Amino acid sequence: MFINKFMTKEVVTVSMDDDIAYAKRMMVRYRIRHLPVTRPDRTLIGIVTDRDIRSAMPSSVGRNHGSTTDATDTATGILVQDIMTKDPVSISLASTIQDALLLVEKTRVGAFPVVDEHLTVVGIVSDRDLLNAFIDVLGIKEPGALLGVVIDEKPEEIENIVHAIISENIAFGSILVYRGWRPGKEAVFPYLFAKNVNKLKQRLAKMGYDVLDPIEWYAERAA
Repeated sequence: MFINKFMTKEVVTVSMDDDIAYAKRMMVRYRIRHLPVTRPDRTLIGIVTDRDIRSAMPSSVGRNHGSTTDATDTATGILVQDIMTKDPVSISLASTIQDALLLVEKTRVGAFPVVDEHLTVVGIVSDRDLLNAFIDVLGIKEPGALLGVVIDEKPEEIENIVHAIISENIAFGSILVYRGWRPGKEAVFPYLFAKNVNKLKQRLAKMGYDVLDPIEWYAERAA
């Protein structure tokens, strides 16, 4: 899925010549932690975070991000350009949520400006946006049950599992695949839109599959 479906499109930005007190005020007002820094034409040149501002904010002004007092209206004399990260990591409109997740894992950055081919800021995507995206993709907003099945590493095996699910008139939101479960084996975890899946478990066992309880499996691994 492409990133533009899940990004925040109404992006609050600041300019490099803004005082950090103004940037802090924008974060408090809009309840955000990242502000892209742009030129007047909205070309991306940097990014500033709440942590940057807390570190730079004079103690006489106050460093509490949640503060809404008049102290945040007081100019500090410190400009955004003095503390911003220049040439920040960004992501293009053509990227997918998978691309963004890999970028989060690689850079440990909590949000990325989304830019077009001219480096114009057209959105921003945060780790929270990505979490919500995967919740939607996996279909886990709806009540259901997660089931685990150990299968051979053969393409037709997943088809067999899907056929068994459909035969029990159970809808499902997604199927996650855990590759390299054991030599020659992988585990699949379908998320089923049903509370009682005992008949499906029995069917899968008769087909020769090892059926897992994901919670018990996780508890064993965590012990």
